[in-house]
Amino acid sequence: MTRALILAAGQGTRLRPLTNNKPKCMVPLLGTPLLQRQIDTLKSCGVHDIHVAAGYRADQIQARGISITINKHFASTNMVETLFCALPFVAQEGDLIISYGDIVYQKSNLEALLSCKDEISIMVDSHWLQYWKLRLEDPLEDAETLILDENNYVKELGKKPHNYESIQGQYTGLIKVSSKTIPDFVKCYQALDRSKSYDGKEFQKMYMTSFLQSMIDLGWMVKAVQVRNGWLEIDSCEDLRLYERLAKENRLKPFCKLD
Repeated sequence: MTRALILAAGQGTRLRPLTNNKPKCMVPLLGTPLLQRQIDTLKSCGVHDIHVAAGYRADQIQARGISITINKHFASTNMVETLFCALPFVAQEGDLIISYGDIVYQKSNLEALLSCKDEISIMVDSHWLQYWKLRLEDPLEDAETLILDENNYVKELGKKPHNYESIQGQYTGLIKVSSKTIPDFVKCYQALDRSKSYDGKEFQKMYMTSFLQSMIDLGWMVKAVQVRNGWLEIDSCEDLRLYERLAKENRLKPFCKLD
């Protein structure tokens, strides 16, 4: 059985004032909260054991009857710490989907990730550039490196790119860890040096990409499941306005088909 953990502890400061009184994942996109869109997509693919690692305004998520773990230190930590705050859920049996709380994605994208048999895999948008150009004047400003080997295993991700040659796609915030791999996945996190800096961040504020890179550097094989768009990141009020305008003009579907 496949389970899903949605990471939704952050304060969503770039979405204020919409997040003044609600968590980022509860902000509506075209009338439906981001969290509900994810839950609907997961259930449509047969994933019904869904848990949320919450923090800021966790009460609003809990009020919907959703199973949650609360990261009490959400204001001073980052996504990796939020992930492992939910260790009792992570450590259960079954493949595990880990998802950022500020994304939505098509059923076909999730199906592609679910079908991957590797020990750990991530969803990568190989046609990211056109989407980034919609959102940013300079796509390199917000993009991150992603370099693959000849078999589509990740060699590098999450760094600041200096050119387009170091970007073979964009990591989209979706991870799959196989059931048999979860004990070693947890041990890898537990064994990391807490006094070390990770891409310039202290351990408690480590980015997810830094954690994945640490695993790769230790010899883990992380498979890139490549998709062609089919997802959206909601990082700012500008993003929301853009998607709403594109939907009204019937121009959003080439990037992501929302039900």
